[in-house]
Amino acid sequence: MIRILIVDDHEVVRQGLRFVLDQEPDFEVVGECADGNAALTRIGALRPDVVLLDMVMPGLDGMGVLHALRQREDPTVVIVLTSFPAEDRVMDAIRAGAASYLSKTATVDRVVEAVRAAASGGSVLDPDVAAMLVRSVRAHDGDGPLARLSARERDVLAALSRGRSNREIARALSLSEQTVKSYVSNILTKLGLQDRTQAAIFGLQQGLVPLGDALRDEE
Repeated sequence: MIRILIVDDHEVVRQGLRFVLDQEPDFEVVGECADGNAALTRIGALRPDVVLLDMVMPGLDGMGVLHALRQREDPTVVIVLTSFPAEDRVMDAIRAGAASYLSKTATVDRVVEAVRAAASGGSVLDPDVAAMLVRSVRAHDGDGPLARLSARERDVLAALSRGRSNREIARALSLSEQTVKSYVSNILTKLGLQDRTQAAIFGLQQGLVPLGDALRDEE
C-alpha cells in the first residue's frame, strides 16, 4: 500500500486529489493539510511514502518544505504539483530534491503514474516541464562528463532518463536490482549529482535519450 499525504492550500484541490487517489486499490491517502508548517508536522507523524506538494502556499511554501525535508534527511518522496511551472522554480525544486514535477493540468493517469513511480524510486516529469529543463541546461559542452562513465553506466543513465525504476532497468538490462542500485550510486558519484532525478535530467541534456523519445515515454 502506498501511503500519500496531500498538501495544498485549496480545499477543492485536496478533495479532488483525494477522490482520484482513493480509486486506486494500492493507494491510501493518510492525510491532507493546507500549509507547509502543517505538512512538516504531518510528515513526521504519519510517515507517508509520497507527498503531493503544492509550491505556492501561505506561510511556509513548497520550496520551504523541500529544503526542510532535505535538512533533516527525511526519506519521504515528494511530487510537486503546481499551477506555476516557471523555469526557475522547476529547477530549484529539482535541486531541492523533488522526485517529480507536474503541472495541475496533468491528467489523472499522469498523477497516478507519478505516485507509483515515486514510490518505486522513479520519476515522472510533465512533458512541458521536461522540455523546459532540457532548454535550461543546453549550455553544457559536448559529452565530456559522459567519458567518466562505463558503457553499462551509460545504459543505466539512459534508462534513468526515460523515467525507469530500478526494477524496470534491471529487467531491461538483465541485471539484479542491487547491481542497478550500485550503478546508480556510481553514476551520481562520478557526475557529482545528488539524486536520480538530476541524473535523468543530465542524461536528457547530454542526448543519451532524444527529447522526442523521452516525451513519448511520458505519454
